[in-house]
Amino acid sequence: MPAPLMSLVWTDHVTGRQGFLVVDRLVRGVASGGLRMRPGCTLEEVTGLARGMTMKEALHYNPEGRYIPLGGAKGGIDCDPQDPGAYALLVRYLRAMRPYVESFWTTGEDLGLTQDLVDRAASEAGLVSSVQAVYPLLDDETAARRRLADAFAVEVDGIGLDELAGGCGVAESVLTALDRAGVPYPGTRFAVQGLGTMGGATARFLARAGLTVVAVADVKGTIANPAGLDVEALLRARDAYGTVDRAVLRPGDVELPGGAWLSADAEVLVPAAVSYAIDTGNEHLVTARWIVEAANMPVLPEAEARLTARGVTVLPDVVVNSGTNAWWWWTLFGDIGPDADEAFAHTRRSMRALVGLMLDRAESDGTTPRAAAHALVTDRLPVIAERFGWYR
Repeated sequence: MPAPLMSLVWTDHVTGRQGFLVVDRLVRGVASGGLRMRPGCTLEEVTGLARGMTMKEALHYNPEGRYIPLGGAKGGIDCDPQDPGAYALLVRYLRAMRPYVESFWTTGEDLGLTQDLVDRAASEAGLVSSVQAVYPLLDDETAARRRLADAFAVEVDGIGLDELAGGCGVAESVLTALDRAGVPYPGTRFAVQGLGTMGGATARFLARAGLTVVAVADVKGTIANPAGLDVEALLRARDAYGTVDRAVLRPGDVELPGGAWLSADAEVLVPAAVSYAIDTGNEHLVTARWIVEAANMPVLPEAEARLTARGVTVLPDVVVNSGTNAWWWWTLFGDIGPDADEAFAHTRRSMRALVGLMLDRAESDGTTPRAAAHALVTDRLPVIAERFGWYR
């Protein structure tokens, strides 16, 4: 694929820290992609994430739906989100990016940032909304904005629908793979790295489907129990960054080093925290049958090649975690209403169809799921470009 349409490096005049914006493609003049904040964030990382957003948008193209895919973009800030000056830095970044957010970049939460924080900082930076660039494409802007606001107000057992939608998509990806392999849910074990927005919701859905979570990793280390962890107790005890209060651990729950989740005795690993979590230095620790990428770019290409060679299937992020982005647009464009049951049903149908299509393509082409996902995008992008136009 050709180079991104635009790459921008911003240097904060107060701290000297850098932020980035990469617009991979514009479709109908707009690109979609979240904003992350983490120490060590780089332009190369954001570029890869922006390309991934183009793929996610294309993969969810449905000619019969109201939601029409946008282009892909991503923002990033090199800062620890828990730094005392992080919020002020976020406001300054969004103030500098205001012309782009107003014109063609729709953004939202990603690693290190919550949607509430992005919304508050966007308002302080003088923006109407972090997704205001898409408003001219809506049939009824007032109704659409009310529908999305109502959806963000929905909670299910203490967790917001906006958090749960993405986890529902990840969980459905896991369940689709298990179903195709004829593996029953009860007795199937999984480990998850990260109990934040995506990891926490995924753990809930998988546990409620009958799987057993045997390890959970956060910044303090790994919590493990071969007999199974109490997912709901851990979710109630986590802070805004997904760190679990160890006071809730039960007899039988043990604390292990942070990387111990990789070698957990489990059939499924769900990296749901940081990029580049599995590399050539640690992939040999993996004993699971499936790695399901809830995070963006958690498995490096060379590590994936080695994993594939020894029979581990990696379900790629561009498909697995695409439900979050799609849920925003399904809701805003009116394919679904602000209702949890409707959102989960639509997500499950869409993700099952997409994962099934990807795995069918991988089988027929004799390739990996990631290569199959890329092939599906290659097939769809010319159709989208011809119908709606895009700018390279």
